[in-house]
Amino acid sequence: MSNKIIIPADIPAQVESIFTENYHAITHNTDRLFLFSCDQKIEHLNSDFYGQNIHYDAQFPEHLFKIAAQGRIGAMATHLGLMTRYAKHYPQVNYIVKLNATTNLIPTIKKDPISTALWHIEHVMHFKQLTGLNIRGIGYTIYLGSEYESAMLSQAAQTIYAAHQHGLIAMLWIYPRGQHIAQGDPAQLAAGATGVANSLGADFVKIKPVDPENLKIAVAAAGNTRVICAGGKQKDPTSYLQELYEQIHTGGTAGCAVGRNIFQHGLPQALAITEAISEIVYDNKTVAEATKQLKK
Repeated sequence: MSNKIIIPADIPAQVESIFTENYHAITHNTDRLFLFSCDQKIEHLNSDFYGQNIHYDAQFPEHLFKIAAQGRIGAMATHLGLMTRYAKHYPQVNYIVKLNATTNLIPTIKKDPISTALWHIEHVMHFKQLTGLNIRGIGYTIYLGSEYESAMLSQAAQTIYAAHQHGLIAMLWIYPRGQHIAQGDPAQLAAGATGVANSLGADFVKIKPVDPENLKIAVAAAGNTRVICAGGKQKDPTSYLQELYEQIHTGGTAGCAVGRNIFQHGLPQALAITEAISEIVYDNKTVAEATKQLKK
């Protein structure tokens, strides 16, 4: 794996070293990223944290931070407000600050989704200066195909530019979602999303997974923006590791963004899963090698 960093042209010369440090920290000196996604407290409300097949510990928000602090990840993505409640007790974690959110209470068939910023870059930088935390970047969600996409596209573009001015890594979550989206070719929709991320200047883009052959098209469309796939709902850990391996080695993706497949387990199992995922993402291990972590 190459560890050569693409430094965007909107990174000022005086903060290139900061950008480089942030990139190396979350990618473990590779061109891949294992993002521990923890923005569901707003996005999915409590449904991901309490219920059948969800460990008792998952209902407590601090469970997320314990996993991030003790597990082997690249960075933890969560909202700034949740960080203000817990992050100062976990200063060793690399953080990606999620800036926008919307709940799932209003279904798309009733109203197209819109997710605008709850915080802005100046809030992130002030919080970073106040706490000294390892804030490595920001994340922002766009719903392509929504009637409100222009507002999200505009805000995302300006947010990315502002983040780069401070040497922060800029990530987009892009999902085609809206009442007027026809059932189209999944490869084209995924490639459309990654192409938009590249056009907006993002360093990484998170998309819903499609089959590995279609991922090849999405990765090509992304150009030099790195593509990572969402982990989705909880599934058998070995099955997920196999999917991840194929996404990387057949689809050409640069890693993953996983939440429920980790934090819905108790702490010991969650930590084992982070180690197994990291072995595939960062150490280039096989599925057979990585699954040994699940048996310890």
